[in-house]
Amino acid sequence: MLVPDPKVVRKLLTRYATLRIAQAERESAATARELEDVSYTLCVMMGTTDIHEAIAKADALLLTDGRAADPDEDSGLSLAV
Repeated sequence: MLVPDPKVVRKLLTRYATLRIAQAERESAATARELEDVSYTLCVMMGTTDIHEAIAKADALLLTDGRAADPDEDSGLSLAV
């Protein structure tokens, strides 16, 4: 499975957040178009069709430093409660 470059994902997430703030402060057609483009790119990059799911996957990717999560890999976390 191809894993997106974490640096690119981080830049897209930052741009997405910046555009969301800009659009909330003052709506504009140009910002709305750019937000739509960034949202689409994030969705494609993360293999989803929903921006919220794409953001969640991007966050998870950044938490693993770009490595694909291996369910057989020891995470170093204790399973004891």
